[in-house]
Amino acid sequence: MMTSISAAQSLSRGCVRAGSSALALVFAAGLGSTAMAQSAPAITTAPLQEAPRAAPAQEGGVVNRILVQGNQRIDATTVLSYLPIQPGDTLDPVLLDVAIRTLTRTQLFANIQIGLQANGDLIVTIVENPIINQVVFEGNGAISEDKLTEEVTVAPRGIYTRARVQEDVGSIIELYRLGGRISATVTPKLVQLEQNRVDVIFEIDEGPETGLRTITFLGNQEFSDSDLREVMVTKQTRWFRLFNTNDNYDPNRLDYDREQLRKFYTNRGYYDFRIVSAVAELAPDDSAFAMTLTVDEGAKFNFGEVKVVTENARLNGDFLALLLPIQTGDLYESDKIESSVDALTFAAGSAGYAFVEINPTYTANRETNTVDVTFNVSEGQRVYVERMNVVGNTRTIDPVIRRELLLTEGDAFNRTLVEASRNNLRRLGFFKEVTIEETPGSAPDRSVVNVTVEEQPTGELSVGAGFSSVDSFVVNLGISERNFRGRGQNLTARVEWGSLRQQIDFRFTEPKFLGRDVGAGFDMFHSRYDFQDESSFDYRSTGAGLRLSYPLNGYTRFSTRYFVKDDEIIVPFGYCDAGGAGSRALCEQVGASLNSSVGYTLQIDRRNDPIRATRGWSGALRQDLAGIGGDVNYLKTEVDGAWYYGITPNWIVSLQGSLGYVTGWNGDAVRINDRFFRGGNTFRGFETAGLGPRDLRTNDSLGGNFYAVGSAELTLPNGLPEQYGIRTSLFADVGTTGLLDDRYTLTSGGVVDTQIVDDLSLRASAGLSVHWRSPMGPIRFDFSQILSKEDYDQSETFRFSTSTQF
Repeated sequence: MMTSISAAQSLSRGCVRAGSSALALVFAAGLGSTAMAQSAPAITTAPLQEAPRAAPAQEGGVVNRILVQGNQRIDATTVLSYLPIQPGDTLDPVLLDVAIRTLTRTQLFANIQIGLQANGDLIVTIVENPIINQVVFEGNGAISEDKLTEEVTVAPRGIYTRARVQEDVGSIIELYRLGGRISATVTPKLVQLEQNRVDVIFEIDEGPETGLRTITFLGNQEFSDSDLREVMVTKQTRWFRLFNTNDNYDPNRLDYDREQLRKFYTNRGYYDFRIVSAVAELAPDDSAFAMTLTVDEGAKFNFGEVKVVTENARLNGDFLALLLPIQTGDLYESDKIESSVDALTFAAGSAGYAFVEINPTYTANRETNTVDVTFNVSEGQRVYVERMNVVGNTRTIDPVIRRELLLTEGDAFNRTLVEASRNNLRRLGFFKEVTIEETPGSAPDRSVVNVTVEEQPTGELSVGAGFSSVDSFVVNLGISERNFRGRGQNLTARVEWGSLRQQIDFRFTEPKFLGRDVGAGFDMFHSRYDFQDESSFDYRSTGAGLRLSYPLNGYTRFSTRYFVKDDEIIVPFGYCDAGGAGSRALCEQVGASLNSSVGYTLQIDRRNDPIRATRGWSGALRQDLAGIGGDVNYLKTEVDGAWYYGITPNWIVSLQGSLGYVTGWNGDAVRINDRFFRGGNTFRGFETAGLGPRDLRTNDSLGGNFYAVGSAELTLPNGLPEQYGIRTSLFADVGTTGLLDDRYTLTSGGVVDTQIVDDLSLRASAGLSVHWRSPMGPIRFDFSQILSKEDYDQSETFRFSTSTQF
């Protein structure tokens, strides 16, 4: 019999196909059938049995000795360690059956025979399962061998079993089915080698991609077919969807689409909405499906009576009802039910009841088109996670998502960890939406956790030009991928050329180095900055670095780095010549230097949301030591922190502060390119490098060895819809910078140089910031009013700038 498994068939069926190549002997995997090649070379062969079996044995008697026969690579003592029989035991049918089952479960043996001799010797005869020499994939083109290797469980130097190969066949077919190849077939083959070794070959017939020719709706009156197709993740196959992987038929994705349609209608008042049927018909040539969904919209409903009933006297139902985002007479929306359950759950959790159960019950009054909702709050028993499902990821592999989850199978269900897991996934930036829901499991104390993600583009190829008050004219060409190969890796290559800066960057980060929770990466860069307007010099830097980071706990991360770079300070021709107008504090540092530094960063993040925080705080400590070789010696320390408090979801108060200090060692002064320059985006109301020490003779900004800046901000609603991506805030900034080395503030005679101003007087500004997440990237507008400054500071009242995140 010769068969093969198709993606359109049951994944549990076996596949056999006899080969006729020049291989010595080909076994259909797991079924024990063989086909001998006519020109086969001499190879030792031994037929593999379908399953371990025991020969008839004397069922009664006392065991005197136990002898193991047939073992080749497995030591007899290993076999005896698994055997639940000892000399002196009386053999009976029950004990014999237990012994057979115990040895079978090890998956080490293809055949087991146990017999008790008349002299009391128990003979255990085994045939060992073969060792896998190599795993080969043939016929795969749409899916790489690396991805297939990740999907299967059999591997070189592993033990071959029929069950594993059958499971792997199903996994491969499922992978092709999710890729839109519903007719793919996989035929496993086994090649017997000497020394009880085998090659496992998966012959793959990928078949054509099975697209979706049409998606049609029947029964819809309130919304058009195009409106409903927009709700679905599955799309119709069209020529312009070259890079869309959702334009094929996938039953799992269809289940998700049915749920999306249900939410779409029930969030618009259609309480009785249901999908009557969903039929997918395959074209005779297997080229595409035609999908038809029949819906029953029903009537539009409003909320009727809404109340909370509790079994616990310490949880007051009337008080909890005040927390609900639902009022009688509101349009019925299913999302508001979920929001209400969340609000009650967190309220009960704040009162110390972490495992409460909240079950909303509904009473539909079809005469008045209203729905009464009662939220029943009870103290549920401790619930454990039975299974975790990941849905919606078509590109990101499951391990990338699961490694961010703080819950796993067998853990006690904890809503705090669920919310933290959701934040971890959102922090990745790979997903537009992330939802984690709990559903009942196979028992009252078991639950199934469903993690649903909606992926968003993570790669970017940018070619553009722009203008801002910061960088003037800028041309950039870049490619970045934050989820490289779906593995969560970050790859960036960028070239930017502007009137103020030019730079080339190449960066790579592996967030889970060697499969551990350690981030590793490297950087290579070349940049040149034009500070002629601020400080009469250009700064060039070329270098590379290595990075490592790892978490200390759920909210603290420690990272280390090493960088080596060649820095050069360039001034205009004749600037530092005798009699020139150059600043002494700058001219002493003209030329190239090698900077070799090692550093670390300690980050703490206790915010409730990594994207838009409304509660919590964050902080970071950074230190870099230069002088591990090279020409530069300094120690640089920076500390910053932020605190957030949401008065309402649209009114958010935040306080931010940062300070830094750098000092030279081994007799070195701090070079100008290693000092701190504040202003522009780091201190609103002042130009870039607009405050701090300055040479009055040349009006050059010199930067400082110390800075401290604090900011208070109030984010407030602006009346614009959220989808416009425009956020406004009022701000107030206060701070200072200064503390140059004495060699720059004193003359050669040790007298204070009055033309070098360096004080730590406070500067302050206030104003309005507008943040716009535009189609061209994030843009920020700052309107500022100076409250305090020095006469020599350079201020500004308006600034707009763009930024691109990599």
